[in-house]
Amino acid sequence: MTYIHERDDLPAFHWDEGALAARLADVRHRQGRLLGRMEGLGFDLRNEAMLSTLTQDVVKSSEIEGEILDVDQVRSSIARRLGIDIGALIPAGHDVEGIVEMMLDATGNYQNPLNAERLFDWHASLFPTGRSGMSRIVVGAWRDDSSGAMQVVSGAIGRERVHFQAPEAARLDEEMEAFLKWFEERSKTDPVLRAAIAHLWFVSIHPFEDGNGRIARAIANMALARSEKSQRRFYSMSMQIRHERSAYYQILETTQKGDLDITEWLGWFLGCLGRAIDGSEAVLEKVFAKAQFWEKHGKLSLNPRQRDMLNRLLDDFKGKLTSSKWAKIEKCSPDTALRDINELIAHDVLKKDAGGGRSTSYSFVMDAD
Repeated sequence: MTYIHERDDLPAFHWDEGALAARLADVRHRQGRLLGRMEGLGFDLRNEAMLSTLTQDVVKSSEIEGEILDVDQVRSSIARRLGIDIGALIPAGHDVEGIVEMMLDATGNYQNPLNAERLFDWHASLFPTGRSGMSRIVVGAWRDDSSGAMQVVSGAIGRERVHFQAPEAARLDEEMEAFLKWFEERSKTDPVLRAAIAHLWFVSIHPFEDGNGRIARAIANMALARSEKSQRRFYSMSMQIRHERSAYYQILETTQKGDLDITEWLGWFLGCLGRAIDGSEAVLEKVFAKAQFWEKHGKLSLNPRQRDMLNRLLDDFKGKLTSSKWAKIEKCSPDTALRDINELIAHDVLKKDAGGGRSTSYSFVMDAD
């Protein structure tokens, strides 16, 4: 099996421009239309949309790798770093703070050069304890292959399937120097295509012992920010890749085992990007609904628990709201939780759902509209 990193003419990637032209033009049009629409919103709505998008991007990029982050911690960490007021902030763990720091640096400072030192800082932020799970790993430096060749493997022991084998560690300085030089050089290639190429090329080198996928997606986001000349993110490629994870891994594996014609990979990336931009509509709908809710009910005299819980319900609250959930989340007594809920029912904000007893649940009155 020959991988693309073993080919003598790397990085002479090539593709069928004619086959991609229509999809590229469509994606570029959608990018411009979305950014134009967002610029027409007020400052607070733009911030709310960006906060929602970045939260999903961080959470889903980790979820692709099987790591589940606390959404509220991610949201709080991003809001604090961007100076967005969301009320009470909650502490975030080192794992959350690290990936948030990396993702915000990639897009917020997209104009700054990407170099080895910056990548080492990103990697160290992802693994602040020097461990991946229970295993100690090389952090803030290229992998050394001391535990064997870097392989992406699935299957039970004795029946493993090797999806990909990265270049040996001795080549990493040379490989990464070539990649970073290419990433920063001026080019006639469309910046969106460069984002796709950067993603593929980086994961094909696989320079770190762990975290390569998350860093590759951060690099792609950085390149997309350059394509838009904007720090603001209003769509999430990572969320869309999470929806299409099987196809994502399949196209990566196929491309890495092929020749340097990467037309299929670029086509898939453009399609995924287009679907990610389409997915931003769902984020905008939530942002508009939240704005309309507070425009209608903003003058109500609410305590901090009520305001916090209503914002949670307007975001991505999981399951049904009950008094016991309220008490647990807001760290109050069941009697206080029920009193808070009953006040909102009296204000015609919440309603009691069908049923009763200990399983009574509540939802927005607006849900019935």
